[in-house]
Amino acid sequence: MKRFSILATCSLIISVVLSSCGGNSLPIVKDGETGYMVTFGECGHGSISVKPALPEEGAILPEGTVLKVKAKADPGYVFESGYRAKISRIGNFVSSAYTEYPTKEFTITVDAEMAIGASFVEESRVKGIDVINNIVFAKPGVKTLKYDVYKPSGAKNLPGIVVVHGGGWTSNDEDVMRGYARRLTDGGKYVTFSIDYRWLGTGDGDETPNTMNNLIEDVFGAILHIQEHAAEYGLDPNRLGVTGVSAGGHLSACAATLIERVGNAGFGKTPGVYQFIPTYLPAGMDADKARECLKAIKAAAPSCGVFAQDGLGKYVEDLSPEAQEAVFPICNIPDVNERTIPHFINRGTEDKLISDQSNQEYQDALVAKGQESQYYLVEGANHAFFAWKPDQKTKDIFDKFGLPCAEDMLVFFDKYLQK
Repeated sequence: MKRFSILATCSLIISVVLSSCGGNSLPIVKDGETGYMVTFGECGHGSISVKPALPEEGAILPEGTVLKVKAKADPGYVFESGYRAKISRIGNFVSSAYTEYPTKEFTITVDAEMAIGASFVEESRVKGIDVINNIVFAKPGVKTLKYDVYKPSGAKNLPGIVVVHGGGWTSNDEDVMRGYARRLTDGGKYVTFSIDYRWLGTGDGDETPNTMNNLIEDVFGAILHIQEHAAEYGLDPNRLGVTGVSAGGHLSACAATLIERVGNAGFGKTPGVYQFIPTYLPAGMDADKARECLKAIKAAAPSCGVFAQDGLGKYVEDLSPEAQEAVFPICNIPDVNERTIPHFINRGTEDKLISDQSNQEYQDALVAKGQESQYYLVEGANHAFFAWKPDQKTKDIFDKFGLPCAEDMLVFFDKYLQK
């Protein structure tokens, strides 16, 4: 089972009964029994059956009702995931938080207003790609950290690309990058890894709030686990690229630029010293040795990301000014004479969250250090156009803007990762 949160402000993909009073997934009490509205969600190119049967318009079901769901794809399509979308309301604002299920048959317990459905994709999108889901690499707190592997069938000694998801550092998981990961893989040149990390604060259920350095340590830990198991994935562990979207754009840039800060001293344990100890370390390896392994990262392609104080402010306010600089990619770019780390920066021209100025400043800072960098603008795209969700509108945005950008990105990775 995988979980990720999605705000659906412009296009709600589920059918709901609107309430004028607002609230968060309000229960309905009928004849002294608490119930919730359950409806059908989007199931393009396939269908689901539910037991006990659910009317087409949905129904109010008692809390605790167990629904058995079975998905079936139309000809030419394959099942991708089942889901339930838990609905929350505040006035006229509606949001949905998805729980996804990787098998065609799954069960759902009614505990909130929700829609249930399934996602299906064209067979051509998955042909020749082997997927390994939920590889666990660490459990530093309540949340189990994992990644998914997308590898060409018969992969052997191929370079790899590590994808870091977005979500404001406080939501989503690696599932939201699966369309992107598939596209980076389907040319047969790369093994792609979509990784998860802790959320900032206490969103994972941890009593001690997670800070930005913890998330960066998770990313480094995932990469080290991937390198350790490279032979199982058909991967050359010495040829890696990193990419990510939104918050993942920042974290992938961190993975590229902050390697020199990986070390045994830890983050702030000694006054004035801010080193990252990866969440996972292979047996017999300490953080100092890990630093050398991580230099296998040869190129970075951060998308819709933030790289400095601008955009990161409130997310790092629990860190001292010196500690903040340690998590800003723009402050940690290595000189080209010390280490080369070419970049492919990209952003949608209609992105209202990430400014052109901040991206240009990062581009200029890279060039000032002698690093090769190109800044690619995706005409007409808004924020996080690489995201993949069960609704068709999000998939269409990915196809319109994400696919062409990925084509150019692969040309970039080919230059630096292919022998």
